[in-house]
Amino acid sequence: MTSLKNDRFLRALLKQPVDVTPVWMMRQAGRYLPEYRATRAKAGDFVKLMKNPELACEVTIQPLDRYPQLDAAILFSDILTIPDAMGQGLYFETGEGPRFKKVISSMADIEALPIPDPEQDLGYVMDAVRTIRGELNGRVPLIGFSGSPWTLATYMVEGGSSKDFRKTKAMLYDNPQAMHALLDKLAQSVTAYLNGQIKAGAQAVQIFDSWGGSLSAAAYQEFSLAYMQKIVDGLIREHDGRRVPVILFTKGGGLWLESMADTGAEALGLDWTCDIGSARARVGDKVALQGNMDPSVLYANPAAIRAEVGRILAAYGHGSGQVFNLGHGITPEVDPAHAGAFFEAVHELSAQYHQ
Repeated sequence: MTSLKNDRFLRALLKQPVDVTPVWMMRQAGRYLPEYRATRAKAGDFVKLMKNPELACEVTIQPLDRYPQLDAAILFSDILTIPDAMGQGLYFETGEGPRFKKVISSMADIEALPIPDPEQDLGYVMDAVRTIRGELNGRVPLIGFSGSPWTLATYMVEGGSSKDFRKTKAMLYDNPQAMHALLDKLAQSVTAYLNGQIKAGAQAVQIFDSWGGSLSAAAYQEFSLAYMQKIVDGLIREHDGRRVPVILFTKGGGLWLESMADTGAEALGLDWTCDIGSARARVGDKVALQGNMDPSVLYANPAAIRAEVGRILAAYGHGSGQVFNLGHGITPEVDPAHAGAFFEAVHELSAQYHQ
């Protein structure tokens, strides 16, 4: 069993007592930090940075060195590593985000997709996890992650990001058999990938369902949540002498928290459209809750940031089971000092709720 100097993040996910509410931030290793931009420039581009385990480790640790209040590290990677390992050919267009050289448009395309082997096809990610765990030396837990099958499918069918998911939804309604075949293959791939990360040293995992909120209620249950359920059922839940908590995060998923809580995941991530107090009342003690400050609050002055942190802590109320986070990733234009004010406020203001 790895000895952790700070395990309050894992304790909160398991609803065990903590001294203060733990905090981390989606995209905490990212473009808002000048040290990250310098390392990325040294790597050459985002994909080269992500595929270099030593540099991925360097940028994972950078926010921890800057902000001692952080209670977790998150692996520096991307949700699109799996489609890339399936042969889709990931690349990034300046100002346009991720693109794929190959697009999925037929059952034949889906049948030709391999299920990547974590160590063979995604070894650079596993090497990064091992390198980061060694470098952390028990400082804080390491979070591994993947995109959800539905979210990965949208990129693979659209060929990149999309505002309306026209092609993906057309396949879903026109040819549900093909969509189910794609999602099933992706669920198998994500399960193997996350289990690989856990074996390499990830101490908690998060499934990012970034685009689940684009679906109708019925389609969400059938085409997103059902496949996240398959993943949760297939994950290693005990490793290195500890429980490995699973966090499900569907952006725009506030309507479906009860069915998400029924999956057996330890925690649900909330976006900022959802009141955390109402969410706690709805799910009871079934899961911990992570979130959920609007990332745009970080553009405001530190006093305003502190006030919003206080409001969210009060809405959740007393007791464990909360991990403080943003409702989505930090944006590149945020002043790093404002992120620091955010982390400080969480620890300072939350102690009263854990006495």
